[in-house]
Amino acid sequence: MQKNTYFAITFVLLLFTTACSDFRKIQKSSDWQVKYDAALEYYQNKDYYRAIVLLEEVLPIIRGTKTAEEAQYYYAYAHYYERKYILSSHYFKNFYDTYTRSQYATESLYMHAYSLYLQSPVPNLDQSSTFEAIEAMQLFINKYPYSEYKDKAEQILDELQAKLELKAYDNAILYYKLENYKAAIIAFNNFQKDFPDSELNEEISYWKVAAQFKLAEQSILVKQKERYYTTIEYYQTFIDKYPNSKFVDDAENIYETCVEKIGKDTSDSNASIKQ
Repeated sequence: MQKNTYFAITFVLLLFTTACSDFRKIQKSSDWQVKYDAALEYYQNKDYYRAIVLLEEVLPIIRGTKTAEEAQYYYAYAHYYERKYILSSHYFKNFYDTYTRSQYATESLYMHAYSLYLQSPVPNLDQSSTFEAIEAMQLFINKYPYSEYKDKAEQILDELQAKLELKAYDNAILYYKLENYKAAIIAFNNFQKDFPDSELNEEISYWKVAAQFKLAEQSILVKQKERYYTTIEYYQTFIDKYPNSKFVDDAENIYETCVEKIGKDTSDSNASIKQ
């Protein structure tokens, strides 16, 4: 058993050494066609790293020729298959800008946006690349509204928008949990403005009532009454729009407390005047 394992390892190492030797010989060749043919063979065999290395050596030589179009197309895809999505997005866009009339132009602009989409992080991380992916995918849809990639592009666009929506929601709720109620209210307002059709707006509307109430409670006396009134305004907006919400009972408790606080404040003020 050990003997068979030894021969297997030796055979693999021999193949690897031979492959490396062949690759070095190709690299040393002064014939770009040899390198290009080898690059395509490596590409077909899914050895994208070696394909990239050889294509990088060939591309400056064949720039402006008919072969260059095909070479750049494979070069972009080789980076994509290597999961170097930032680079593949760049090279697909570069291909599109260079060969706008190519049969691969539509596909390349889509792959530019798709590569950015794959680079987009999970919602709790910075979403700069998500915004970039949305812009690129929307550009593609605008340019090619009837392409074979349209349905997939729209699906991805919805997914990216949902990711931004969840990120905005999480940020707003985090401000509330950190008891930074002013920032939470601003974040809730921004969410409602940026995502007016979101299913999360019912919950956001309630948390805005709760945040305004908390802000009023922790305010100095001269600002409390005004902020309780604002809480009531938020409550009325919430209850008008979501009368059957699961948050109704909690919202009504806040409302009743605000009315009580304002009434008590008014009574105390009248008592002071009489005195």
